[in-house]
Amino acid sequence: MSQLARSSGLTHLARLGFSDLSRADEALAELEEATGVDRSVWLADTARAADPDEAVACLRDVARRDAGPVRRALSDDARRPAVWALFGASQGYGTFFLRHPAELDEVQAPGPLPTAEEITAQMREAIGFSDGFAADGTESAWVALRVRYRRIVARVAVHDLLSPDPVESVRAVSAVLADAAGAALDASLAVARTRISSRGTGAALFAREDVAATRLAIIGMGKTGARELNYVSDVDVIFVGGAEDDDRERLGESRVVDIATRLAVQTMRGISEVEIEPPLWEVDANLRPEGKQGALVRTLESHVSYYERWAKTWEFQALLKARPIAGDAELGRAYVDAVGPKVWTSAARENFVDSVQRMRERVTEHIPPGDVAYQLKLGPGGIRDIEFTVQLLQLVHGRDDELIRQRSTLDALDALEAGGYIGRSDATVFAHDYRLLRLLEHRLQLARLSRTHLMPRDDEARRVLARATRLADSGEAVWQLWESVKREVREIHVRLFYRPLLSAVAALPDEERTLSTAQAHDRLAAIGFRDPAGALRTIGTLTSGISRKASIQRHLMPVMIRWFADGVDPDYGLLAFRRISERLGDTPWFLATLRDSAGAAERLTRVLSGSRYIGELMEWIPESVAWLDDDAALVPRTGVALQQEARAIQTRHATIDDAMRAVRALRRRELLRTAMAAVLGVLTIEQLAASLTTITEVTIQATLRAVRREVVPPEDDDLDFAIIAMGRLGGAELGFGSDADVMYVYRPESVDPERASALSLKIVHELRRVSEDHRLPLDLDADLRPEGRNGPLVRSLEAYAAYYRRWSVSWEAQALLRARGIAGSVKLIRAFMDLADEVRYPEHADPQGIREIKRIKARVETERLPQGADRARHLKLGPGTLSDVEWFVQVLQLQHAHAYPGLRTTSTLAALSAAVDAGLVPASAGERLAEAWHLATRLRSANTLLSGQTSDVLPTDRRQLDGIGRILDYPPRSASALEEDYFRATRRARRVFERLFFG
Repeated sequence: MSQLARSSGLTHLARLGFSDLSRADEALAELEEATGVDRSVWLADTARAADPDEAVACLRDVARRDAGPVRRALSDDARRPAVWALFGASQGYGTFFLRHPAELDEVQAPGPLPTAEEITAQMREAIGFSDGFAADGTESAWVALRVRYRRIVARVAVHDLLSPDPVESVRAVSAVLADAAGAALDASLAVARTRISSRGTGAALFAREDVAATRLAIIGMGKTGARELNYVSDVDVIFVGGAEDDDRERLGESRVVDIATRLAVQTMRGISEVEIEPPLWEVDANLRPEGKQGALVRTLESHVSYYERWAKTWEFQALLKARPIAGDAELGRAYVDAVGPKVWTSAARENFVDSVQRMRERVTEHIPPGDVAYQLKLGPGGIRDIEFTVQLLQLVHGRDDELIRQRSTLDALDALEAGGYIGRSDATVFAHDYRLLRLLEHRLQLARLSRTHLMPRDDEARRVLARATRLADSGEAVWQLWESVKREVREIHVRLFYRPLLSAVAALPDEERTLSTAQAHDRLAAIGFRDPAGALRTIGTLTSGISRKASIQRHLMPVMIRWFADGVDPDYGLLAFRRISERLGDTPWFLATLRDSAGAAERLTRVLSGSRYIGELMEWIPESVAWLDDDAALVPRTGVALQQEARAIQTRHATIDDAMRAVRALRRRELLRTAMAAVLGVLTIEQLAASLTTITEVTIQATLRAVRREVVPPEDDDLDFAIIAMGRLGGAELGFGSDADVMYVYRPESVDPERASALSLKIVHELRRVSEDHRLPLDLDADLRPEGRNGPLVRSLEAYAAYYRRWSVSWEAQALLRARGIAGSVKLIRAFMDLADEVRYPEHADPQGIREIKRIKARVETERLPQGADRARHLKLGPGTLSDVEWFVQVLQLQHAHAYPGLRTTSTLAALSAAVDAGLVPASAGERLAEAWHLATRLRSANTLLSGQTSDVLPTDRRQLDGIGRILDYPPRSASALEEDYFRATRRARRVFERLFFG
């Protein structure tokens, strides 16, 4: 051959996928010569081979031993693709055909997979099966058994390798491999019967009659029982021995068990012992009672007794897959019927879910560190993550739902998805990824007919794997695919396997799972529902019907009912949940979030049963349920983000009414977010006040922009207008239900003064009109303006200056201590604040004015208290509460802020801290005042959150007190502890106040 022709030929081989071109060319030449078949006849079919170099080398080796079978295979157009596919994917089969060249004639064109009956018939034919015995009990029978088994598996492998969709074929291929394993064990048992009986080789151990009378059932466990076996995998089994009553009485139970044990040992040897023909796979009986320490064979009664008294959680999980696969079918069915129901009661065991979760973690911990990244089966994101997740879902929910009691992982996934226990998208991803991972596992094991679960470490081996699976076109691509699947599987596994709902469902006592109507009524009343009949109607509305939504609600409801019952107002919580469910309709994410989340369902019951404020808002903003799945979604949004949204609203809406509807929706949404975060303990009291203040400021700013655009014509645009925050809004100390105290100021600039006054008043009236929100009131209260309710609603800056110079009284200077500009003209705000500083931070405080403030404080305590209110329980005006602390601090500011700049702040606590630092207040006194102010502030907000109504009075109702306590992170039934803490804090603060304020 010329150099050019040889070069061209090698290039062609490279295109066909060969790597070692010179060696391949030599092997092809030898193969041509040995078979007499020109390479041009069959070379194109080498594209079917995952590893063409290995395929040619193996075919050449077989041809060296016996060229006939190779010639016949390569000459047959129909069979040739199967031969190349099998030799190219499996060096193990190459060595098998080297041992048994004649078996190559049995490799046929791909056809349908063999049935279980066909496989059994072939295996029995190989050993000369008759009446439970084999024709021969020698080692040659085992060789015949193993060769026939490998012939059957070769047929399966050809079907698999040439399948149009190998990923989709995984389920069917795995099932047939399990059937083949069962048939092999059944044939090996027949050989074992012959081997230990009078017709065996050597001295007979037992009489043939006694062996025939002994029943032995082989129970497939794990992948074998589930009909999802690999090409080479340990076959997990349990042996059950027995005999008919007459035979048991004749032989005695110990002799029956002895014979059955001998049969089991020989059956295992026939499959796994090293002989002339290599073992098929390991027969693993370690899932039997007591594991390796337990008896290899037990009677059915002994098995049942063990599972009733001693079995551990993992043993019931293993029984999930149990299926008779060989031996006495009737005894096998009796075993499964006897122990099967126990599987579905195991989830009721204490800490069942935790033990399963820990078991999975131990599996991962025992992987050698260097193998973790390559572990296809046991590693994070591997096959076991899917299997453990599916099994845990089955065991927890299968107590009540027989439809999900499936052995196969894929069948179980289908059933769990159909029943609503797992989301459609998660089920689809899991099913696809499980098939894909199993396909990779199949190809890795087929390569050398050896048990392995490790991805290849070198790129050449990965390239062969990519070709064998047809999942990718290179070694790097198949590795990236595996990494992607790992991440996907792990994310779903962690989310589902560790979701609290599983532990909660598993922990439900049986009496709460299936109750009659009367029992349910009594149970609801017992656990805290005040209207059990109404609760029953609500539950019926949620769970009736055959829709997927109703199905998921039926799974959720038993657990959520208990969580609602743990709350303050379970009746309201359940009713609000029903309304939210109805508002969301068939929105797919809602119930999926509750079912799959790490805690959304429990959080939802907590906020709904603990806060009417939240419940009423969530009915209008039901999409807020999604926030419960992520703490980050509950964190209040920044002022910058809210400002950007508010400005965008005004660019999208042409009219003021449309714009304000959107602004009101923004405010409600963010107040709900803050309320949920507060009840769930995501926010501190300082963060809560800051969030509420920010939301209110952004709302007022957006409202002013919308009103000004509507009211002020372009020719009057020079009019300066601003809004000054007062009171708790000015101090950035808002709580839920706080009013928004404000003052309005304008400066005409070039606008006619009378027109400026009219326009400003119109702005104020329009602000008050469009800011009204009947669902969540925003009261712009201007009563702290000069002259109070009797004074003009809006003044010019000059009018304020004139008033404060001539007429201002002490309480008006006091009110200015918390003045802070929040909306409108920045220049005007700066000018107003300069004016306010002159009034509120005088160089020398007026002694008469200070005395007047103290006199007014004394009057306020007696005259402004609501009629009939208990003064000691009033959170604002009561002794040692908000007004005591705030008035004391404000007097200090009036007296000393000029000398101590730290006191020039609108924040009560910041000013108190500055007074302590300046030596104006003892540290211990400052701590007691701050403690009382903090507690009263939190109680006001908690009271509003609980009832949905604003109130400054600490309730006397123990249930309400307990609810307020829950919001403040007190344990259940802490009404008395809450009262004691409140009265102790306010008593201490009052003593400090009386000594320092009036003393």
